[in-house]
Amino acid sequence: MTTMFLIHAIAARRIALLAALALVLGGLAGCASGPNANPRDPFEPFNRKMLEFNEALDSVALKPAATAYRNTVPPLARTGVSNFFGNLRDVWSGVNSLLQFKFHNAAENFLRFEVNTVFGLGGILDIASDMNIERHTEDFGQTLGRWGVPAGPYLMLPFFGPSTVRDAIALPVDRRADPLGSVEGWDARWSLYVLKAVDTRANLLRVTSVLGEAALDKYSFTRDAHLQRRRAEILEGGKRSGSDGREPAAEGDAARPVSDGYVPPEPAEDAAPAR
Repeated sequence: MTTMFLIHAIAARRIALLAALALVLGGLAGCASGPNANPRDPFEPFNRKMLEFNEALDSVALKPAATAYRNTVPPLARTGVSNFFGNLRDVWSGVNSLLQFKFHNAAENFLRFEVNTVFGLGGILDIASDMNIERHTEDFGQTLGRWGVPAGPYLMLPFFGPSTVRDAIALPVDRRADPLGSVEGWDARWSLYVLKAVDTRANLLRVTSVLGEAALDKYSFTRDAHLQRRRAEILEGGKRSGSDGREPAAEGDAARPVSDGYVPPEPAEDAAPAR
């Protein structure tokens, strides 16, 4: 288990190189896919292989750990763990809200962190939600998209799951900003990383079970759900136009741009292994 998460960290540092390589090979991948290649997904052969790799890794390591965690840890304790990591994430979300000039969202994210840290036992209790202080989850990929950086093709990353070229390039910044990286002591830091990954995967057990039963093509369903969600996040429900093609639409959404008031449905969670 520890070895797997060590590989996970090394992959985070090298993800930018992977994204750059994907850009260089994009033309070759498009040609290899033939004239009927999906313009949103020119790396589909590679992406499908990566999905198979992620699912194999998940089945032998992360899913069994998450199942055991769910079956042995009381729900109240699991909620406290999720609240704790969500509280840490609010800080980086606040920074990205500032970078996007969303000052109200930034203020709420920082206020959430202060309230939950001080009055919620370090974030174990979500007092801010009880006070109706809204959470606005943001990452650096959204910040780049906010300022017009194109999403690029869909990309399935090893270990991290569904992404785009832009989000893959932004991922090392998000990982670097994770407060867990500043925890002193290798053992303590990696114990928190493992706990975070297992807790996140445990929260997705029901979603992935339903997906496996309902989706005829799990790859296409996962891709379209991810692109819909990210498009809605970047375009903010119609406040910005998506007609320039910078945010790829999922299958069936191309004729209904976000600018006309249509917001693609957002799934509860991503279906691939947690990042």
